[in-house]
Amino acid sequence: MRGLRETRTTAVENLSAPSSPPAASAMTAHPTRRKILLGGFCLCCLPGAIRASDAGPFAMEEIAEGIHIRRGLDEEATQANENAIANTGFIVGRDAVLVTDPGGSLADGECLRATIAQMTSLPVKYVVMSHVHPDHIFGASAFLKDAPVYVGHARLTEALRQRGAYYREKLSALFGPEQTGTVVLPGMEIRDRAEIDLGSRIIEVTAHAPAHTVCDVSLFDKKTGTLLPADLLFVQRMPSLDGSLRGWLKTLDELKNHAAARAVPGHGPVAVDWPSAPAAITRYLTVLERDTRRAITEGTSIEAAIKTAAASERGEWKLFDDYNTRNATEAYKELEWE
Repeated sequence: MRGLRETRTTAVENLSAPSSPPAASAMTAHPTRRKILLGGFCLCCLPGAIRASDAGPFAMEEIAEGIHIRRGLDEEATQANENAIANTGFIVGRDAVLVTDPGGSLADGECLRATIAQMTSLPVKYVVMSHVHPDHIFGASAFLKDAPVYVGHARLTEALRQRGAYYREKLSALFGPEQTGTVVLPGMEIRDRAEIDLGSRIIEVTAHAPAHTVCDVSLFDKKTGTLLPADLLFVQRMPSLDGSLRGWLKTLDELKNHAAARAVPGHGPVAVDWPSAPAAITRYLTVLERDTRRAITEGTSIEAAIKTAAASERGEWKLFDDYNTRNATEAYKELEWE
């Protein structure tokens, strides 16, 4: 297959800590309410949703034939929700199952695995980790016993080596190491584009240039015309910038040209119309870019600029105040030296 390299799947208990962890001001003193912002911990609230801490399978919605998605909670990661805050799910083919983002903790991943076992006897052959952020990857170790192929961007391994131990430490402080899980490295690295055959069902995997993060992949199910862009698409919940502002806008433009019938955002409703769904996130990122460029042109300091950039978007997003300052900081650093 074009654009991928096979390597050995590895579970990693301890990886090198990030060279520059977040400032102390980015966290509160109480570990269950920390805003772990390095790498965009997605802290998202959905009243009445099934939490990962509930034993056994959880509720999912079949958004297209054979595609089952669990909506993540719009909350911060806490001991109670065990980081079950991202949309996660699986795709069933004739011969095998592909997991699309395995959840935010071992406990979350175990619930997903139990749900799959309840709904199909087919084996889990692939587990896709869409990017480095912990709410999308820490459930991966729940599937090690199935010996699947773990799939990720070619830059995901390095990102996990830089951040994995730090993420695991912070998650363990929230709900204990036994519920956190290990860091799992991808065994199939996507550099451009590849296809996965589940049996009468082809899933196209695309590696993107830096956008939401430096290691985003998206999925496209050719059978149903369903696009799964993960955190390249946020709906209702505030986006988190950890890659490239300009790159993210460019990637969204490229994705809009995809002939998809629907999309599954990384956070928000389990399925949205396409290509209209990216309108809100495109608007936010465009406003952030415009305001940041203006501040730089006028000689406004970064300390002052981050207080006002994209402020007009405050009423449009959940958790705006938790993430906009960080987004504005990243935008200023990127645009200042272009």
